Amino acid sequence: MTPARRPALFLVALVALDQLTKSWAVASLSDGRVVHVLWTLQFALGFNSGIAFSQAQGMGVLVAILALVAVAFLVRAMVRSHDPLPAIAYAMVAAGALGNVCDRVFRGDGFLDGHVVDFIDLQWFPSFNVADAAITVGVVLLIGAMLTGRHDAGRGTP
Repeated sequence: MTPARRPALFLVALVALDQLTKSWAVASLSDGRVVHVLWTLQFALGFNSGIAFSQAQGMGVLVAILALVAVAFLVRAMVRSHDPLPAIAYAMVAAGALGNVCDRVFRGDGFLDGHVVDFIDLQWFPSFNVADAAITVGVVLLIGAMLTGRHDAGRGTP
């Protein structure tokens, strides 16, 4: 497998993991059940029609369209990256955005009006999902890549 394909496969695997865990959450927690995991970590089903921390409620269509545009730029940067760290980071952010867009597409009655499934609940932080975690970790990795001089997107072609 070529190094350029690894981030793309990672992106697909993260989207699949996100959707599988959300399907599990909807199937297992829809009755209001809460699964206590460890300390303050629990799984409790929630839905979000807005963006992070339940902001911009009801603007799902606009959010989804902007996310798809961002994914196009992120995938382009991922493919052009010569360094695996930023490539993986771009893949993580793109996968997170795609995972949440899938909810807006498939978990609603109209065009992009679905709600994002959140189920990871720390009880002291807003609920989130695997896609949100991928976006957060990907952004942290991108910042790390920039601070260490490993951010090479847009410099030539692969």
